[in-house]
Amino acid sequence: MGSKERIIRIKEETRVNILDAALQIVNEDGWQALSMRKIADKIEYTAPIIYEYFENKEGILVELTRKGNGLLLNKFREAKAAHELPEKQLEAMWTAYWDFAFANKPLYKLMYGVDTSCCEMTKTLPEAAAAAMLVRDVIADIMIDKNPSEEIVCRKYFTFWSIIHGLISINLVQKGTNDEMNQHILKDAIHGIIKSIND
Repeated sequence: MGSKERIIRIKEETRVNILDAALQIVNEDGWQALSMRKIADKIEYTAPIIYEYFENKEGILVELTRKGNGLLLNKFREAKAAHELPEKQLEAMWTAYWDFAFANKPLYKLMYGVDTSCCEMTKTLPEAAAAAMLVRDVIADIMIDKNPSEEIVCRKYFTFWSIIHGLISINLVQKGTNDEMNQHILKDAIHGIIKSIND
């Protein structure tokens, strides 16, 4: 490996280490504890080196949000690929969304502003748009009208998202019920909305 390739690899490793350290700090102490200084201390670098990779904390938050949306997009793709019927695909995708939220609580909270502020720039991330479009495409596949308007598909997507995100948010701030009850509520919501798609 040449020196140029080694420098690129070291830069990428440092970048990943910064993001990993940020997540570790958040897992231990919450989003309010995250600072450039704490990240530098965690990876045993000086703060100015962190600024070589990210302009500010907001830049780190955007990258972490991008990472979270990329992970969620992959979960959606896997869930969809595991089933042939669009109804089953949709159920699997929203279940994957639920599972992602609880397996990646700090990222989910950042992505959707639960108990923290999400940054405005994250709303235009291509990973987030691709995940939403994947779900919308499956919703359109279920519809009897094979050329549904974008408005109707969008309305059904936001119906799903509002209910499932709401249930997740309630549980993330420790106001929810037990896991068994949550699974019943989740399945009832998914099945009810799927049934309503052609109403």
